[in-house]
Amino acid sequence: MTDPSSNRLEKNISKIMEAWSERTNIEVKAAHHLNLLALEDSLPEYLKSLSDALSKTIDRTSKRIADDKIYSTLIGQKHGKDRAGSKHYTIEQLIHEYHILRQVICKELEKEAPLTILEREVIVGSIEQAVNDAASEYSHIMKNYQELITNTLAHDLRTPISAAKVAAQLIMRRPDDKEFHIEKALQVSLIMDRIDRMISDLLDVSRIQAGEEVSHEFKACNLDKIVRVIAEEFNLAHEGKVVVQSSGECIGSWYEDGLIRIIENLISNAVKYGLQNSPVTIFVSQDKHFANVNVHNEGNPIPDEEKKVLFQQYKRSKNTKAKVGWGLGLTVVQSMVEAHGGTIEVQSDAQNGTSFVFKLPKTSKGTRDAEINRK
Repeated sequence: MTDPSSNRLEKNISKIMEAWSERTNIEVKAAHHLNLLALEDSLPEYLKSLSDALSKTIDRTSKRIADDKIYSTLIGQKHGKDRAGSKHYTIEQLIHEYHILRQVICKELEKEAPLTILEREVIVGSIEQAVNDAASEYSHIMKNYQELITNTLAHDLRTPISAAKVAAQLIMRRPDDKEFHIEKALQVSLIMDRIDRMISDLLDVSRIQAGEEVSHEFKACNLDKIVRVIAEEFNLAHEGKVVVQSSGECIGSWYEDGLIRIIENLISNAVKYGLQNSPVTIFVSQDKHFANVNVHNEGNPIPDEEKKVLFQQYKRSKNTKAKVGWGLGLTVVQSMVEAHGGTIEVQSDAQNGTSFVFKLPKTSKGTRDAEINRK
């Protein structure tokens, strides 16, 4: 005797998830950037809920139906929220995931017996509702993110703009002091570079969110020199705050502007969120094939449950909520590190402080890809 569809679904959840994950990794580009747990997130919960909806043995009272609908909505909203936090997902890809899921469910259940018209209607109706719930939550979160950017953009940009304005006013007050003019002009130039990189971060994340590729030009760079120059720039405003410990000249084929933005973002975070009277230390080491950078600060540790969302766009640790910012810096950092074929991780505890550690191959992924394309 054939098992009821609800029983077939429940006992085959792992097979359905495996088939869905395999197809999604092929058909949904954004899925390539997620590990299995992050990709599947709330979908096993959804399948269990769908199994209950198909059951003929559960007493389908009006209260049970209402409660199931609320629970199903919460699962869909959770999925939409997770996808909104991924820097690669678009709403079209989110919807496509559910279309794949519907096809996989029906195919797996019909291996044993055809679905009835009513069963198929239950599955299709449930998937449509889940899509609506997930897409609505995704859109709601993205709208809130846009409002957050609008509200914080002016504040974040106003600080360096005000500093540049003050420097210009000081130059005008001392018209005959050439040395002073050069010093202040340099500060203005560095401030403008910072503003330009802030805007570039925002534009890059927007492109990534839209599924576009961000182009990079790879060439020979000295990582040690780049780190020291950026540290000197920060020390103009935070005298002696940033300390560099390096093994010396470190040459590799990298995207120079990308390296600058990685290091500047990490130092900026360490200065902003670390202990005020404690230094930010940058350790640069290397071997034959890889360069390693550790940006370390003392201060409140990042809780373990928050480490996994730090690199998601607009996500920030609870410890940073009082600080102004739009939460894009670490998203850009991770994207730039990955563009080089590198890795990045965060280490944080009360005894050792917080370290963002990234590792880059000296012959970057970007260079290897370019060589393959030329061939």
